[in-house]
Amino acid sequence: MDDATVDLDRLERTGVPEVVFGEGKSAAQIRGIAGELLGAGQDLLVTRLDADKAAQLADLGEYHPRARVLVKTHEWVDRGRGEIAVICAGTSDLPVADEAAIVAHALGNRVHRITDVGVAGLHRLLAHQDALRRCHVLIVVAGMEGALPSVVAGLTDRPVIAVPTSIGYGASFGGIAALLGMLTSCGSGVSVVNIDNGFGAAFSASRINRL
Repeated sequence: MDDATVDLDRLERTGVPEVVFGEGKSAAQIRGIAGELLGAGQDLLVTRLDADKAAQLADLGEYHPRARVLVKTHEWVDRGRGEIAVICAGTSDLPVADEAAIVAHALGNRVHRITDVGVAGLHRLLAHQDALRRCHVLIVVAGMEGALPSVVAGLTDRPVIAVPTSIGYGASFGGIAALLGMLTSCGSGVSVVNIDNGFGAAFSASRINRL
């Protein structure tokens, strides 16, 4: 196709087919890319896909509106060594947590969800300590001041991938406060992805879970 050069060899090189970033692409462009991937027998994963474009592409796969992700998996195979936990601080952070969970599952991982356990009510998180210690990788999604990953890292020996979200009042600066808080975390073993990047966290967690 004229608008894109689809990397059909990426699956063999990296173990994961090319993922389509839907934002900024037309439905026709996405359909053309998807056609090449599906025609080669590869799975399809489209992120940041708005509802209007998703309606035009409904025949290509299953659309998850809150996560803005479209998925077509030919045959789901568990490729991980354990579960990936996706831990969400608040209900407002769920779109980013959903993106992380859906992408992680699409990449061949079992996913355990823990929702609405922010530090304002720490007892909610402490009720899930068995899961924190059982899962192989922990993705922690939080906005506001972004404190939750530090707390989680102090409760487990598992790698923690922190995802700052753009949720919060004025001084959160669209997620920058959470990002800086996570980057300066006193919790050992915390890695940080960019603001609202649930996809990036899921991709990194998937690689760790295959080791």
